[in-house]
Amino acid sequence: MDMGFDYNTAFSRNIGWVTEAEQDALRHKKVAIAGLGGVGGSHLLTLARLGVGAFSIADFDTFDVVNFNRQAGAMVSTCGRPKVEVLAEMSRDINPSIRLNAFPQGVTQENLAAFLDGVDLYVDGLDFFAFDIRRAVFSACHEMGIPAITAAPLGLGVAFLYFDPDGMSFEEYFCMDGCDDAEMALRFMLGLSPAMLQRNYLADPSRVDLAGHKGPSSIAGCQLCAGVIAAEALKLLINRGDVIAAPRGYQFDGYRNRFTKTWRPGGNRNPLQRIGLWVARRQLAKMRGAARRGQ
Repeated sequence: MDMGFDYNTAFSRNIGWVTEAEQDALRHKKVAIAGLGGVGGSHLLTLARLGVGAFSIADFDTFDVVNFNRQAGAMVSTCGRPKVEVLAEMSRDINPSIRLNAFPQGVTQENLAAFLDGVDLYVDGLDFFAFDIRRAVFSACHEMGIPAITAAPLGLGVAFLYFDPDGMSFEEYFCMDGCDDAEMALRFMLGLSPAMLQRNYLADPSRVDLAGHKGPSSIAGCQLCAGVIAAEALKLLINRGDVIAAPRGYQFDGYRNRFTKTWRPGGNRNPLQRIGLWVARRQLAKMRGAARRGQ
């Protein structure tokens, strides 16, 4: 039941930070979000509260107890339910007039064109290790002229990158072609956060298992990602304010109270990045050795 829902009243407290005309423009924008887990669900609900009127949402997974520490929609009452279904209900509870194209099978090569049809912005919410489909989605956005943004919850912070359709592409920046999953994970992590602000306070390195597609996560990082995505999406959707594009990015770490802007010309081909990747490979090998000795 919409209980007499009125769009203008529901989002009237946005006015001031945006004009009435800009709020009306948001009402007619469409955002695609692939993945509704750690960050994607929070992105959807945050952008819905911003007043964005239409979404394409995709996720093939169901909620489980292991999602409780960080995922919007993960509750005892939703265990076993499809994430797309739960988040669609939650977003419609915020805005009953919201327009949703749901893809419960997740985003795939077969439905990618339909998923991105009529989209003004793509927001990455895919699992960290979903490299193949992430590369495909970002490539399609680049070809179709769709701005694409990602915010990674690294440690108790956030790392942000924007890929402008007229600028450097995802593949040109991360250089993943020909890499195995472990190497892609390293390149993705270091590309997202060249400053690696999160590296000094990892309490239990044995919990990082790139080969096994596992790693620690926190609600603090996910919530920070949602705020950053909302701010940057707002600027892109109403065409107001600067959004720095790859090879530039930024990272904020709440635990260390540090913010840094990054610039890596050439992406992971940059000499500093190549040194960082070499160091990361050595550290990962040491962590694996320590984990084996501890078993």
